[in-house]
Amino acid sequence: MPAPNAITPKQLLRLIGTPQAPVLIDICLDPDFEADPFLIPGSVRHPAMDIDGIADRIGNRTAVIICQKGKKLSQGVVSWVRSKGCEAEFLEGGMYGWRDMADAPRVPASAVPSQEDGRSVWVTRHRPKIDRIACPWLIRRFVDPDAQFLFVAPSEVEATAKAFDATPFDIEDTFWSHRGDRCTFDAMLDEFQLHTPALDRLATVIRAADTNRHDLSPEAAGLLAISVGLSRQYRDDHQNLEAGLHLYDALYRWARDGFGEHHDWPTDRKS
Repeated sequence: MPAPNAITPKQLLRLIGTPQAPVLIDICLDPDFEADPFLIPGSVRHPAMDIDGIADRIGNRTAVIICQKGKKLSQGVVSWVRSKGCEAEFLEGGMYGWRDMADAPRVPASAVPSQEDGRSVWVTRHRPKIDRIACPWLIRRFVDPDAQFLFVAPSEVEATAKAFDATPFDIEDTFWSHRGDRCTFDAMLDEFQLHTPALDRLATVIRAADTNRHDLSPEAAGLLAISVGLSRQYRDDHQNLEAGLHLYDALYRWARDGFGEHHDWPTDRKS
């Protein structure tokens, strides 16, 4: 049973990747982080002694504070921000507890582009449908919850990236793009080290729909149809993205918990 104001690594793992995920704040001391420069998916680094900054980052959301061992540093910060009215818990066992849990992914900090304000900025072609919605979903849910996405004309992606110090993605001849027969979503799973059974299952559906190889996954045709429909429904790419995030939230829960479920009618039909 976790201590008061604590959450276990297993409990946190079930929340990561879902809209219900708390704000994850990594307050590991710099020497400890430099010795093991990995992040729990979706977490952000913040100085432990900047209590007001941590409280501002939490706002009216829930949060989990992460230190190296889940002891004095995170427990002290949690108590302090709770005294300011924030809803926060500490991760039981800290980063050590997460690291020692089987199948718990960790994102290499070096793979995450960032700007001075601490959030990443990405740019791609306008009128997104599959990969260009799936990748922002992955980044927002598992890498950088505050990431900003820019959608511009294909001819302007490179110049926009330079002007806004943004990272181009799903564009030919860039790092974050298709590699062989795999799409940009696959490349991001590789670079962010996010290969889990659920995300790999989801990646197959995305790859099949995005590269017109529906034989790889029976769900691909449905994803393509819905993606095209969303792109026709929303003229504004950011509205399309927000709607698409809900779509991929549902697909992720299917890939994690519901992929074995089937339906038939009538309900009493005998196989």
